[in-house]
Order: sequence, then structure tokens, then C-alpha cells
Amino acid sequence: MESLDHILGQIEKMVWGPPLLILMLVVGILLTVRTKGVQLRHLIYAHKLAFTRDDGKAEGDISHFQALMAALAGTIGIGSITGIATGLAIGGLGSLFWMWVAAFFGMATKYAEAILAIKYRQVDGAGEMCGGPMYYLEKGLGIKWLGVLFAIFAIGCSFGIGSMVQSNSVAIAVFDTFSISPVITGVLLAVFAAFPLVGGIKSIGKVVGVLVPAMAAFYFVISLMVVLSNITAVPAAFAMIFKTAFTGQAATGGFVGSTFMMALQWGISRGVFSSEAGMGSSSIAAAAAKSDSPGRQALVSMSSVFITTGIVCTLTGLAIATTGVLGRVGAGGAPLDGPALALAAFDSVFPYGGLMVALAIIPFGYSTILSWSYYGERSVEYLFGEKSIRYYRCIFIFAVFLGAILNLSVVWKFSNIMNGLMAFPNLIGILFLSGVVARETKLFEGILSQEKLKQ
Repeated sequence: MESLDHILGQIEKMVWGPPLLILMLVVGILLTVRTKGVQLRHLIYAHKLAFTRDDGKAEGDISHFQALMAALAGTIGIGSITGIATGLAIGGLGSLFWMWVAAFFGMATKYAEAILAIKYRQVDGAGEMCGGPMYYLEKGLGIKWLGVLFAIFAIGCSFGIGSMVQSNSVAIAVFDTFSISPVITGVLLAVFAAFPLVGGIKSIGKVVGVLVPAMAAFYFVISLMVVLSNITAVPAAFAMIFKTAFTGQAATGGFVGSTFMMALQWGISRGVFSSEAGMGSSSIAAAAAKSDSPGRQALVSMSSVFITTGIVCTLTGLAIATTGVLGRVGAGGAPLDGPALALAAFDSVFPYGGLMVALAIIPFGYSTILSWSYYGERSVEYLFGEKSIRYYRCIFIFAVFLGAILNLSVVWKFSNIMNGLMAFPNLIGILFLSGVVARETKLFEGILSQEKLKQ
């Protein structure tokens, strides 16, 4: 296992090296310019759309709200809790700054992904909408092999970030809190995940439409309480975040220290992991939304980045920073990392803080599993046809169980590799289709102007 961990670590460093980080920032900056800062100009309207508008008569399978909840289910949660904790444990507090940078430009990227997914989506033999990077890479860019590559990496990612990472984090949290064997947790997660998968995106949309708002509100409240209980430490925490973003962080306690490059790399990779901006995966759910215009659903999708990274990830990072648990050593003598670090932050404030986080992580992980099963299904269908979905579901459910009993380091490294590989073809496609995004944005804003005149 150690040799596998080392090999994956080396591959991870190559995948998430300067070329991918630069490509992500360049694409995000380019789209911000070409859309004239759409993430700033329409942020309020984007949230209003998600929670008030219903394009019931438009083509699609689920509502704006359900599409947003499906996207949030795939992002908010494990990546926003254990993913952020892992990033801070390795990259230091400065990595949180680079998560914010990635999120700001990532909003424009996610907007572009969704607008292209709606524009180039198609209806399959079952009468359901199919869309996402593999379709706009083939139909929009005209390079099918890039779409094939994306689908292959997305399937791999569904087994990593979509199933194994989720069940792994849930199993660790449940074991640390309730002393329940990971095997039992894995079995239960696999069983409960199997039922909604049969009904496809409509069933998944109904489940996450109820589950995600409830669990997000619960976590928001308890994490905000942790930060407020240490309110006097907040100014120093922000100062450390901004300072170490450019200088790295010195070793302290069990924290071995970090460099500028580590903060940059882990900040952007964890930011992408939590929001999926640049990966293209959540645009698969956006393609299923009932929307009268590509731009309308694109704004809704864009708002998910603000919610996940701007709010949830920030609160997680501040909870860890203000409680001073970064660098704390666990019972085994190793520095706290992942779920254990997040649990320690909440435990330092609440008598049952660890229990609260564990109760949040369980539905977070479960809802993410549901969303990623759909992403994987659509990727499998693109490559092998509709009949292949049933076989994928069986393998996916087994991966949920397998992830619960695997080593955390191996699971996270595999997921990071899949994330990066999936991002490459998607970002290349968006880069060369940025003109289409700009034109669709102009058309949509024309529609908005007419609507305002009628009011």
C-alpha cells in the first residue's frame, strides 16, 4: 500500500503541476473578461432565479432549484469539510486565500460550462436530457476524442470523488464518533444509495431537493457558532491567511510547514474539489434542467460556487483557523488531517461538536454519492449506450462499499488525479468555445432587458 501511495502521490504532483493551475486561472480570467464580469453583475439575480423561478413548460427533466441542489450535492459537504481540512493540513492557512481566488474566477468558468451544456444537450432514447462537456466537446468544438477522454476521466472520477471519497470520509467520521466498523458503514451506504439510482435524475433531484437545503442550513449554523465563539481570533486568522498565501507557513506543533507553491497548489486543487468549477461535472446536471434559455440555468449553476467555496468552505477554514487545531497531534502521534481535523475544531467549542460534524458529514456524503452516480451514468451512456448503465450502477455501488474500507491517503490521491485529468479536456473546450459563451451571454442579456421593460 505504501508503494501505491507513493506512486499516486507522484502522479498527483504531475497532474496538478503548474500547467493545470495556469490553465485554470487563464480560462477563468478570460471568461470573466469575455462575459464582462458576469459573476459580479448577475450574482444576486442568479440566486433569485434558483429559488423563485420555475420554467415548468421548458424542455428538461428537473427544475432550476433541483439542478442547483444536484450540483450542490456533488460539491457542498465532504469537499467543503474534509477536503478543506486536508488542504489546510498540507498547504497551511494560506491555501484558503487561493481557494477564494479559484472560486472567483471559477464562477465564470462554471457559468460557461452550464451555458454550453444547455446549448449542446440532446435527448436520449429514454426521453431524458443528456449534456455536459462530452457533448459540447464533440458537437461544439468538433473534437469527439476530447469528449471521449472527458467521459473516461469522469467515470474514473465518479469512483473516486463520487463514491470512494464520500464513503471513506463518512466511515472515518462514524468510526471516530460512534466506533462503528467501516465495513458496516460501507454496507449501509451502498444499500441506501442503490434505491434512488434506479429512478435516475428525477428521483435524485427529489431526494437532494429536500436533503441538501436541510443539511446545508444545519452545517452553516454550527460552523458559524464555532467561528463566533472565537470571534476575537478572527482578525488574526484573516491576517495569517493573507500573509501565508504568499510566504508559506512555518512549522508549528505537528504542522510541518508549507511553502508558497504548496499553498497555491492545495488552495486551487481543494477549491476546485469543493466547487467542481473547471471540472465540468456539474454541467451534466445543469443540462437536465428545465430552462427557456442557456444563460438562465448558467447563472443558477454559477451561484453554487459562491455557496460552496464562498460560504461553506470559508466557514470550515475559519473554524479550523480560529480554534487553533491546525498542527494538533492525534492519539497515534500523527498530525490531525481530513475528518479528524474538522472534528477537532468543532469538539473544541461544543461538548458534542464531533457528533454534530459527523451528523453533517453523513448526509453530505450520501447526497454527493447520488449526484456523482448520475454524472457517471451519463458518461457511461455517452461511451457505451443506454444498456451499459445497469452494469455501471452495480460497479458504482460496490465502489461505495470499497471506499469505506480503503486508506484515506490513497483515496484522496486517486480522486485528485481523476479531477485533474477530467479538467484538462473540459478547460481546453471552454477556452476555444469562449466566443460561443460570449455570444450566448449577449443574447440572454437581451432577453433580460426585454423582461425588465415589460415589468
